[in-house]
Amino acid sequence: MDNEAGFKLNNIEEKEIKPLGGGLILLLVLIGFGVSVWAIVAGAISLSKDDNVIGAVLLTGGILLVVVLSIMLNGFHILNPNEALVLTLFGKYYGTIKKEGFYYTNPFAGAINPAKSATASAAVPAAYGAATTAVAAQQTAGKKISTKTLTFSNERQKVNDVLGNPIIIGAVVIWRVADPTKAVFNVDNYNTFLAIQCDSTIRNVARLYPYDTMENDADEKTLRGSSQEIADSMRVELQQRVSEAGLEIKEVRITHLSYSEEIAAAMLQRQQAVAVIAARQKIVEGAVSMVKMAIDQLGQEEIVILDDERKAAMVSNLLVVLCGNKDAQPIVNSGSIY
Repeated sequence: MDNEAGFKLNNIEEKEIKPLGGGLILLLVLIGFGVSVWAIVAGAISLSKDDNVIGAVLLTGGILLVVVLSIMLNGFHILNPNEALVLTLFGKYYGTIKKEGFYYTNPFAGAINPAKSATASAAVPAAYGAATTAVAAQQTAGKKISTKTLTFSNERQKVNDVLGNPIIIGAVVIWRVADPTKAVFNVDNYNTFLAIQCDSTIRNVARLYPYDTMENDADEKTLRGSSQEIADSMRVELQQRVSEAGLEIKEVRITHLSYSEEIAAAMLQRQQAVAVIAARQKIVEGAVSMVKMAIDQLGQEEIVILDDERKAAMVSNLLVVLCGNKDAQPIVNSGSIY
């Protein structure tokens, strides 16, 4: 029974209502206020002339009409473009208005916006406090649900990559409320829900990849080299997490990525060492090809006839010149190597 009740609670189907236009109702209300004022004044005049019956009827009717019209004022709603209004009537879902305009609904139907509640974020852990406050600040104006595209910047957080290296990562999320009814009824506060799920998703995806690979493996995805693909993975996982809240994740982008301070210096030295080794390897490959080309051309054109010992000496000298960090100092040998 509990599972069945929970299933029904989390699957409230959106019902878009078509309320009355507010212009005509507003005109009738204004006329009603004018009639009530006239009735109160006329009743008071009648009472002053000892016409107690008519005076009492007019006075009582005018006062009751003011009370009724005052209650009717609660039924007016103005919606701007990309806004929605979720209404409940005596604890039950009444309907959702999603089209902009000036409307009149049941005056006893109340609008709900959990993002407006200032106490909703009180139970959020301190680790999510700053992020949640940033999201909640975007949608606290009134009880209307904004369906505009919004930006949520996740705070920089320290996580471990797949190799266990601590890294600092931050991301920005482009999102909107796609289903206002789900956003209101399926979660306590969809802003807080998004902030926590975003933080959890970034941690979960970041720990699946290394920050960078020190080997020349082009097929391996890394946080630094494959940031777009990993951001897309974050978007897919985050969308799955927040679908029940009626939210649509349009894009996720990694805005900050770096090693944590305690290992940044060591990792920089490692990267420099890898770069130096790669550069040396390239220099040696080029030097060997140049030496081979020089010896082959000398032999083909018979400029100099070299035996194996002279070839070995020439190779040694050329490699020293081509692979050295400093300029070579020429030495003129006027004798023989024998």
